[in-house]
Parts: sequence; C-alpha cells; structure tokens
Amino acid sequence: MTTKNNTLFSRRDLLTLIGKTAGGGAMYQAMTSLGFAAESNYNGPPKLDGAKKGASVLVLGAGLAGMAAALELRNAGYSVKVLEFSNRAGGRCWTLRGGDTFTELGGAVQQCGFAKGEYFNPGPWRIPYHHHAVLGYCKRLGVALEPFVQVNYNALVHSSKAYGGKPQRYRHVQADYQGYVAELLGKATTQGNLDAALTKEDKEKLLEGLRRWGALDTQFRYLEGTVSSDRRGYEVDAGGGLMPLAKPSKPLDMSELLQSNLWRYIASGQDYEFQSAIFQPVGGMDMIAKAFQKEVGSLIRYGAKVTKIEQNDRGVTVTYTDASKGGAVTQAKADWCLCTIPLSVLSQIDIQVGSAMQEAINAVPYGASVKVGLQFKRRFWEEDEHIYGGISYTDLPISRISYPSTRYGAKGKSVVLGAYVFDGPNSYEFTAMAPEERVRRAVEFGTQLHPQYASEFDNGISVGWHRVPGTHGCYGIWTDETRQKHYKNLCQVDGRIALAGEHASYIPAWQEGALLSSLDAIQRLHARAVA
Repeated sequence: MTTKNNTLFSRRDLLTLIGKTAGGGAMYQAMTSLGFAAESNYNGPPKLDGAKKGASVLVLGAGLAGMAAALELRNAGYSVKVLEFSNRAGGRCWTLRGGDTFTELGGAVQQCGFAKGEYFNPGPWRIPYHHHAVLGYCKRLGVALEPFVQVNYNALVHSSKAYGGKPQRYRHVQADYQGYVAELLGKATTQGNLDAALTKEDKEKLLEGLRRWGALDTQFRYLEGTVSSDRRGYEVDAGGGLMPLAKPSKPLDMSELLQSNLWRYIASGQDYEFQSAIFQPVGGMDMIAKAFQKEVGSLIRYGAKVTKIEQNDRGVTVTYTDASKGGAVTQAKADWCLCTIPLSVLSQIDIQVGSAMQEAINAVPYGASVKVGLQFKRRFWEEDEHIYGGISYTDLPISRISYPSTRYGAKGKSVVLGAYVFDGPNSYEFTAMAPEERVRRAVEFGTQLHPQYASEFDNGISVGWHRVPGTHGCYGIWTDETRQKHYKNLCQVDGRIALAGEHASYIPAWQEGALLSSLDAIQRLHARAVA
C-alpha cells in the first residue's frame, strides 16, 4: 500500500479534482477545436443529378472514403475506376484473422495464429451512435451490428504507483470518488457556504441530489454500509436459503484514492464518442469494407502504386506501377480525380496542384498508434474475474486492455486487445520495436493486471501504424493554427482534383470523418463537372 498522505485539500484543490472528472463537456469543446470530436451531420446519400454522359472519375485509394465515393459516383452515372496500393480493400478498416499474413515496413513478417472465429481490429474497433454516415451505410449495405461494451463497471483501473500496484475495480473507484465528493459538497452546503448562490429550496434539492448521486447516508456521510455497497458492490453478495448474509464492502480511503489518480479513468464513458450506444460489426470491422467491396469491387485495381498525378484543363492522368504486371509503369486517365491517399504518403508523390494545396498536404503530420492482439487459451477474464466486455485502464505503456464484446462464455481460445498505445512517447517506442517484442511487452505489462497472462497466453500479433505500407501513420494531426492556415486549402477542389479522407475532416481518426469528407468532396466535384 502507498503511504497515506494526510495533507488537507483546499477548496480550490477539491474543485480542481472535481473538474478533472466532471469536465467531459469542457474536454469535448477542447477536442472539437483541435479536430478530434464533432457530431456527424450526415443526412443521407448525396444527390448527384445530371451527370454528363461518359464523364469519368478516377478514385485513388480503396478505403471507406474511396469506395463510398466510387459507389455514389457510379450510381450517379459516372464511369469510375479505383486504384488501390495494397492487395485488399478497406484501408484502415482492417481485421486480422487466423491464417492472415502481414508484412510491415522494414520487412518483418507476422503470421496470425488466431483460432477460427477469433479476430483483431488493428484500426477502427467501434462505432459511436452519432456517427450517422457509418451507421447509415451499414444499414444500406446489410452489415450486421452488435453492441460494443465501452464501460464495464467490473473492469479494472490500475496504477503502478498506487495500492501496491494492485488493480482496483472500476465501480469501486467511481462509487468511492463520487461518494467523497458528494459528502464534501454536502458539508459545504449544510454549513451555509453556498448560501449566496442558492435559495433555501435550491439547497434542499441540491442536498437530496448529492445524497442520491454519492450514495450518502441520512447524515450526508459516505461510509461503509448498505447504501454505499448498493453502488460499489458487496464484499459478500446476498444469497438464498442458509447462505451467508450479505456483507457490505469497505470503501477505499479518501486520501489514498485521491492520490492514486485512478479517478482519471472513470469519466471515459462520459466522453461524447463513448456514450452508449456504441456498436461493432458482427465478425470484425472489415465487414464494412467487405460490404463496400461487394458493391464496387469490380472497379478496383489492386497493387497499383501511384507515383505521379497530373492534370490539365481536359482531365487528369495518374501514373502508377502495376504489381500484377511485374511493376510495369502504367497510366490511367479520367475527367476528374478524387484522391483519398493519406497525406503521409501523398506528400511523397509528385502531384500537380497549386501551392496552397501542396503546402496543406505537407503541413499535416500523422499520429502514432500501436495495437496488440493477444490470444489466450481460455476466457479467464470472464471465468475468474467476471469481466464481460469493456475496457481496463492502466498507467503502464499498454494504456488499456479491451475484452471481447461478443461470444460471452465461449469455450476455448479467445482474443483481447492487449495494448492500445495512442500517440505520445510510448507509441513511438512500441512502433520502433520488432513485432514479437511488442507482443512480449504487452504480455509482460498485462500480467500486472491479470496474473493469468503468463500461463494462459497462446499467441499474438501487433500493428504499429507508422510501419503499415501505404499509410505510414494512424491519423492526421491538426492544431488550431494548421487548421486556420491550411484546412480550407486542403479541402478545395484544385482544378480537376479533390482530396478526401479522415485527414480532410473535423473528425480525424474516425471512419465517420473519412466518409463525410468523401461525400462532401464528390458533391463539389460533381457541381463543377455539371457546371
């Protein structure tokens, strides 16, 4: 156990702590300004009426942005061709299953050894309820969805520096933190410290609200007993017959809880993107890509590495090497071009656009992200610890562990997301490791939350996005300054070329941003084409 800190918190300290956990709204506003969160304004498929007979569009990239564009443009009457660098459709909408092989930049080869029916999503892994475009296409294309468990109150929150490194239950930390905060605010209210701000009736309602919110007793105290245990759980649950009587659980010490910093994790489910309901495609995220591919697969040429993009007042010419022809240099021509190639790669391609767009392409760096999928011999998190879906959080470099939100209680092997290292020094360190070392580290760190890791581990696979060919990073990073200077220039139609993808949206790192950007771009291309 850590040494108890008896330093008293000032009112400012207390309010600061409350703000850190109750600041979801403020956090959302900050994230919006940086381009990490925004509600989708999708209103259905675009209306592309009046396309000229024989008009053609060349789409670069067969991720969701490219395939959605190809689908809508073809349906509008355009002749469409898609060039895709890799040998599969979907881009970052990608799922790895047993038997799959992945070769990353640098030449390291991984063979996925997962059992039949098990999978791992290296990229997107969940769909918020307000990502209307993704959900709309899932419905339209027949992609079955199921709930994704974001918050599991029985999952773990862990600090290597608190409670002797012993993980705590999410619900214990949440219930105790809210209880102590409610108790302190209740004392401030009953002692008249808020009289200037509240009427007598307001004070009565506030006290009643605090009592219920914090699971306080009639004296507005957060104590061991049935009231608090109805929130945080019992040490011994109620039974039947002559089974032992229910025994209330003992709350964590307030000072030790505050010093542990575990309260930082309990507001995650209040963030806008993670509020219920959240979904995942049945069978893996690439079910969305497969559904698009079923519609437009005949339009896609795989193994096409774009090396040059030229345009004049008559059309666009794209030069590429064709892997199916031994790397032969080939050209494709069209009246218009929608380019969804990530800026991390496009910035290395000779593209004939104006200086404003070129500067915008070069101005956006890409964030690092690493995911590690771990297969275990059995679902010990369910069998031993009663954790069914959800996410455990830790201050260790792996950041979080996500348990499968499907096939609960299944026998045999099962896969968890054993690490999701998102931006920051740890993500670059993990990216630099050999794939097998990432897996080894994920198992090593994960053992601090689940001792069963060591004996139950079966095999694993890892993906560092800066080492993914054709992507070279996870998502476009914008700041207020770069958006002000470059965003509109990036999104304008330059002659006969338009760009699209999550990087050209206010929802980067999400599939919704890619789709909305694509639909917006093809509508503006269409308007110019029919003008």
